[in-house]
Amino acid sequence: MNPTRKVLLAGATGLVGGQMLQALLADPTVAQVHALTRRDLNLHHPKLQPLRVDFTRRPALPPADELYLALGTTIKVAGSQAAFRAVDFDANLAVARAAVAAGVRRVGLVSAAGASAQSSVFYNRVKGELEDALRTLDLQALVLAQPSLLLDLRDGLQQPPRLGERLAIPIARVLAPLMPGRYQPVHARAVALALLRTVPTAQGVVVLASDALARIGR
Repeated sequence: MNPTRKVLLAGATGLVGGQMLQALLADPTVAQVHALTRRDLNLHHPKLQPLRVDFTRRPALPPADELYLALGTTIKVAGSQAAFRAVDFDANLAVARAAVAAGVRRVGLVSAAGASAQSSVFYNRVKGELEDALRTLDLQALVLAQPSLLLDLRDGLQQPPRLGERLAIPIARVLAPLMPGRYQPVHARAVALALLRTVPTAQGVVVLASDALARIGR
């Protein structure tokens, strides 16, 4: 199989982004993966093209077929709501606009369950505002992944430990069968694979809730 796809990936050092990077590098249809990062990747691969960018401004990006957005932080790590928004909204949107300017027409976003610009919860509101902003871009396909709690720990990702996740994951595993589908916990790999399997052939806006992510990414 002759690899032809060129892909942009923002957030390759994160939980879901790291899974996407590994899957893209193993995909025989992918020729190049441009990993947009703020720090060096401790990984070498013939397909991998690391690209250090300044996410505070619209970066110049190479032409590509698809963009996957997995940039994200927490208010605790960022230090304030403004700093959180600078990553989860501003940086993602800047990359998306730059990608469209470079010819990308297919975008996949790691968003969150409950994302809504009308939400009273700041985290969900920012996620929803980003989704709405991406909908205004000139795209052939926009796939919005809305996972609930991720059933994976972030050990080895050079990220601060998240005590809340360590406490919530065992409880979520037990309660998962009782939860509505869109709020069921899901593994990061399933989120990654569901996006990678949907974006290349999607048309228009596609929203994938947690249960759909688990099913498609199985």
